[in-house]
Amino acid sequence: MKLVNLALAAALAFGGAAAQADNLKLRAAGNLVATGLIQQTKEQPFFENFAKNTGTPIDVDYKPMDVLGVKDADGLRVLKSGLFDIVTLRLAQVSRDEPFFLGPDIVGLSTDYDTARKVVDAYRDVFDKRLQERYNGKLLGIYPFGPQVLFCKTAIGGLADLKGKKVRVYDASLAKFIEKMGGIPVTISFGETQQALERGVTDCAITGPSSANSAGWPEVTTHFMPIGFQSALNAYAINLDKWNKLPADQKAKITEAFKKYEAEVWAYSKDLFDDAVRCNVGKDPCKTVKKFAMKDVAVKPGDTKLIQDALVNVSLPTWSEQCDKSYDKCSATWKAVVGPVIGLK
Repeated sequence: MKLVNLALAAALAFGGAAAQADNLKLRAAGNLVATGLIQQTKEQPFFENFAKNTGTPIDVDYKPMDVLGVKDADGLRVLKSGLFDIVTLRLAQVSRDEPFFLGPDIVGLSTDYDTARKVVDAYRDVFDKRLQERYNGKLLGIYPFGPQVLFCKTAIGGLADLKGKKVRVYDASLAKFIEKMGGIPVTISFGETQQALERGVTDCAITGPSSANSAGWPEVTTHFMPIGFQSALNAYAINLDKWNKLPADQKAKITEAFKKYEAEVWAYSKDLFDDAVRCNVGKDPCKTVKKFAMKDVAVKPGDTKLIQDALVNVSLPTWSEQCDKSYDKCSATWKAVVGPVIGLK
């Protein structure tokens, strides 16, 4: 979608608020409603009560991207253009424009919450530096939707059974891994995946257990394998021009508010993940999403090792080659900041 069309959509959605030059009214393009409970119960209330949550005289006009008609893959372009002041960045999706931002979440790296947290904290400063230099944005926070797991509409007993199957993926790192397993990667947007599964466009699909539940994936799939490929990291950034106009005290308060919010979402995401895993296979307690009765495919040690080995053998080489073409210090930066966290030289 061209930015001129985005501008029109924004103007209509905000009733002309985009034309105002009032620093005390920020415009935010938030996460997809389709992604589920984090957007609905954490993100939206945070932004709709922004003045109270930050202790500043700043209100936010908040709309989710799918309500605005903005594609999540266009997040960096929207941020750089200043069309919105605060933009959610789904790292896998925006990595098509900037591979460097997928660095903390390539396949086999951030497969659990503890590791993801360490990697994110190590990558935060270089992420922010690149964001400021290339996309006129200031990083405000990063959180995970949680380990991305496998849903299939045909019987599987492990990752080896993906051979010959069409698997929905969302970035090049994951696509390469599926190819390595003998599967056929199919890039489909999250919002279109449920229908794609139902119609047989894809046999399997990968996302978080809660988001999939909210989007109805268990209605059209039968087998659920809770093995983590990635953590689906999501960032918030503010347009740097807007940020630089804010007084120092307001910057400090906003920074602190996002730090608190980020910590809350990390904890909530973990609880949501654990509950949704139970709900999808009909176990109790099931408190957050709908209960289904999918076949629970046990994660075998051999499958876990396949994911772990994929980091060094598949995803890191693939990602490094792609990223170094657009940023010559990409893989060297990754090795310097992430390598020590995971013991990789």
